[in-house]
Amino acid sequence: MTQTKSALLLKMLLIASFLCGTGLALFSYKETARAALKVMKRIKSILCPTTLSDDSDLAIGYAVALARIFEAELHLCYCATVSSWSGIAAAPTMAHLEVAGLFDQSLAPYLKQPDNLKWQGVVIGGSDPAEAIVRESIVRGVDLIVMCSRRRPLAAALMGSVAESVCRTAPCPVLVTHPDKRQWTATEAGNINLQKVLVAHDFSDYSELALQAGTMFAQEFHSELHLLHVLPPTRRQEPELAWTDFGKENPYHQMARRLQRSIPQESASWCAKVLTAVQEGPPYREILGYADEQAADLICLGAHGANFGANTLFGSNVDRVLRQAGCPVLVARPRRTGH
Repeated sequence: MTQTKSALLLKMLLIASFLCGTGLALFSYKETARAALKVMKRIKSILCPTTLSDDSDLAIGYAVALARIFEAELHLCYCATVSSWSGIAAAPTMAHLEVAGLFDQSLAPYLKQPDNLKWQGVVIGGSDPAEAIVRESIVRGVDLIVMCSRRRPLAAALMGSVAESVCRTAPCPVLVTHPDKRQWTATEAGNINLQKVLVAHDFSDYSELALQAGTMFAQEFHSELHLLHVLPPTRRQEPELAWTDFGKENPYHQMARRLQRSIPQESASWCAKVLTAVQEGPPYREILGYADEQAADLICLGAHGANFGANTLFGSNVDRVLRQAGCPVLVARPRRTGH
């Protein structure tokens, strides 16, 4: 089994506990252990909604790879509803046994021999696929939803995709990918090449969740962690980041310092590198531009699921990033358990 960052960290903590002899050293160990345990919050259960089509099989690849790394249980979920969303016509009348066989087919390219992956397939029903997926994720108490989004510009502009709807109300973070995006998993599940993680941080509670998720991924895979804050547009023309002090700090300086302070040194040391940037303009445009410029492999951002509309975060920023990003997007949401 591949040794992950968290497993290595645990071993180091055990060694530290053996070597600690003085009260000061023991105190230092306890503090380090407390910080490490906070960072090592595990992903124990993953839900992967699938249409049992080639496009959604890409999401299965991500789900399998992450399930292996985190030793999590994987739930493949087929929603037997309207055929316009599903990849199979007349899905509601399909026998569960036949669907189970399709689960095996979709999973086969990502399995190893022998394989200790813990997984199960489930068929759910309902008139609204997004609502059914969210309900199933609550019942199963999953820690992460991994799903693929099909880009349909006109339909998405009018109603949004199933993935966008799930992101609005999900009880946990949602990782959304698309066949046309940069990929960081190989067909051979378990091979993850995540080099650059971008976190869009506006210092809200939801973006703090995105920061936690982005930091976890960057630490686990020893990736670069990029922190981006976007200032609202102004009429002044300022450089993207003015590092030279001329008396009073301007907003660029203030936000840059806040970004730098948002990651503790002990957490940053487990990332390949931590970079910060402050830009100005419409948030979605600056996030997408920075991600393309830096060739980010993953964008993490927070979302507020209540009272979304044309003038709120989801109406103007998150959904646009989901639709236009050139890499997978993780929308961070607070964990919510079953009824």
